[in-house]
Amino acid sequence: MHKRSSNTGIDQIAASIVSQLGGEPLGSKNPAAVALGRMGGLKGGPARAKRLNRAKRSRIARKAANARWKAKTKTS
Repeated sequence: MHKRSSNTGIDQIAASIVSQLGGEPLGSKNPAAVALGRMGGLKGGPARAKRLNRAKRSRIARKAANARWKAKTKTS
């Protein structure tokens, strides 16, 4: 029986062709857009925490902790 070949070789060839033609690789990001997104992300968390009262923050944290523990018990 023949073994199936993986697509990693084809993907690497395609990426090298694109780079040789002068196109941007698929994994590259615009540094200005990255900085802008980071600015918004750094502001959003503290602003949301300030808006929520203590009970609501506690409920959200408890729900997140339960989800993390539930995921660990499923994989074990």
